[in-house]
Amino acid sequence: MSISDYEGCIGFTVRVQSPQQTLQLSVSPETSVRLALDTTSLRVRAACGGLGTCGACLIRTVNGSFNPLTLAERQKLLPEAIEQGFRLACQLKVTSDAVLLLEDPAPVSEWKSLDNQKRLSVSTSNQSVSKQIFGVAVDLGTSCIRLSVWNRQTGQRIGSRYSLNPQLCSGGDVLTRLDHERQCHSTQSLSQLVRDAIIRGIRDILSRDLGEISPILKQIGEVLVVGNTAMLTLICEHNTDALYDPANWETPIACHPRDLAQWVQNWHMPNAKINIVQPLAGFIGSDLLAAIIASGILAQPYPSLLADFGTNTEIALWDGAQLWITSVPGGPAFEGMGMRYGMLADSGAIHQVKRVASDYQLLTIEGATPRGFCATGLIDGIALLVQAKIIKPSGRFVPGIHEQRLEPSNSCTTVCAHDIDLFQRAKASTAAAMLELCKLAQLSIAELQHLWICGIFGAQLSILHAIQLGLLPPIAEQHSVILPNASLYGAEILLLSEPDYVLQTAIIKRAKVINLTSIDSYEDCFIENLRLCPMS
Repeated sequence: MSISDYEGCIGFTVRVQSPQQTLQLSVSPETSVRLALDTTSLRVRAACGGLGTCGACLIRTVNGSFNPLTLAERQKLLPEAIEQGFRLACQLKVTSDAVLLLEDPAPVSEWKSLDNQKRLSVSTSNQSVSKQIFGVAVDLGTSCIRLSVWNRQTGQRIGSRYSLNPQLCSGGDVLTRLDHERQCHSTQSLSQLVRDAIIRGIRDILSRDLGEISPILKQIGEVLVVGNTAMLTLICEHNTDALYDPANWETPIACHPRDLAQWVQNWHMPNAKINIVQPLAGFIGSDLLAAIIASGILAQPYPSLLADFGTNTEIALWDGAQLWITSVPGGPAFEGMGMRYGMLADSGAIHQVKRVASDYQLLTIEGATPRGFCATGLIDGIALLVQAKIIKPSGRFVPGIHEQRLEPSNSCTTVCAHDIDLFQRAKASTAAAMLELCKLAQLSIAELQHLWICGIFGAQLSILHAIQLGLLPPIAEQHSVILPNASLYGAEILLLSEPDYVLQTAIIKRAKVINLTSIDSYEDCFIENLRLCPMS
């Protein structure tokens, strides 16, 4: 499993051994072993995008049952290799629990593949593209960068990747990074960090999925970037001071690179247009605009809500005629940071907690030993402890208990009072924002009929627990849609659409940006929603 939307789908348990590590993952019968491994820290060597033509992804079957040898394998593998159990990982599919041996894994990469089996398909294409047919869509997030390479002419996805934003070394939230930029009097270092990361991600796709890099870089005609406003100002090295002025929080902030020619030259893309999709307002980025496009919320005939969770949580309420938009600081609680045993969604992160009889079942990323909680795991833990009446609705432990260890032998599974407080503040700010938008739109929470939960935070989120704690409104689960990669999906639609500004203009015309600091009742609403109980 991974921090993408690959969430331990129903499938067979596969243990993969290599000289460096052993991991266990769930693999569906429809997914090749290569694709399953590409979402983890252990990858096979590859250079053909899974067609079986390069023969680089050798893996040995130790036990288990598998699909029959394919034509590509019979052409690439010697008879003696087949007798020894070797297969091509891109052609290999499991039909039972299995054990595999990967003797020569690919070098460790910061980039992992998004699970395309769990992503929405983009069916559009730009038939007018006759030169430089390739394009790149980028979702520049505070914690993660997601990107994909496309053939814009045919609408074919070449590959998609995600990685941590290297700017994390300068702070986990947008304000910390902006302060760092101010103190250093230069955005160049932070800008260069993320620009270098993006081109590494692009090169990773080209090398593994097309088998060549330099010729394809020259055929890339557009790189389209969406992101929150702070990330866009930092990558553009421009206009960061504007975010400190409340007068700009409800108006668009221009994010235009000053060094486009140099940028294109550094990326060795002589024919590429770098398209920074402009944010809607101060702390309302184009990542929300892309998520709105991905959800199709404007096509709904009834009141609907969209929330893109993160260190900066953006919320959109559609009342059938107008789109009410705001943002609130989610803080570190929605990214697994700032907690005593919190961590980003990486190997060993507890992403789900379930109650089994009198014990707790902890599900971790890649099935590794628990090393701490990511946000969704913490929410599950808190909800179950509230149900058990170990934590009171006030957020305090009952007398005699100061913290609770979910796995007695592992201190990294401890839910602490400090962690509960972080979550309460983040969920109260989010819930209060949703309620205030409803008030402005003259709607009640009960009138909301559809909910989209965007951001990687949503990939493992228990909607039931989120409703019980008051993070989400009580909308029926069958009317709630989780879109972990909504902003990237929306960016892909923009990349492949002609002209892309038509979709953007439709949203901008209907959008009303709200600065919650100007709403007198917001603070009282925040305080009322600190309690761990359903939203009212």
